[in-house]
Amino acid sequence: MLETLTLMLELSLMSSLPSELHWLFWDVDPNAIDVEAGADTVLARVLERGRLVDVRSVIGIYGLERIHRFFRTVGHPAMSQRTLDFWRALFHAEDEPWASPPAWRTTIAAPWID
Repeated sequence: MLETLTLMLELSLMSSLPSELHWLFWDVDPNAIDVEAGADTVLARVLERGRLVDVRSVIGIYGLERIHRFFRTVGHPAMSQRTLDFWRALFHAEDEPWASPPAWRTTIAAPWID
């Protein structure tokens, strides 16, 4: 438990993207991403496409309140309805107004998944 808390503290003090998340940013230079300035981009990419370990990393970096605020105020066109539904349930925010995805975002990110 102490190791996990230490890792979370170290991650929260970082300004660059942790190397274990680089695989999610294949289209940009992950070393150039500032975790504070690019928080909305990092959150959208990791929460939509990341593994459980990746999501745990961003929770350690940003905290649950910052992630909740991301969904309430920013949203992102890359977020699928499935992802939004999961986080709404986690935050018990079924009746809360959240940023809406664009109209073209009517399908899941992976069409081969039922």
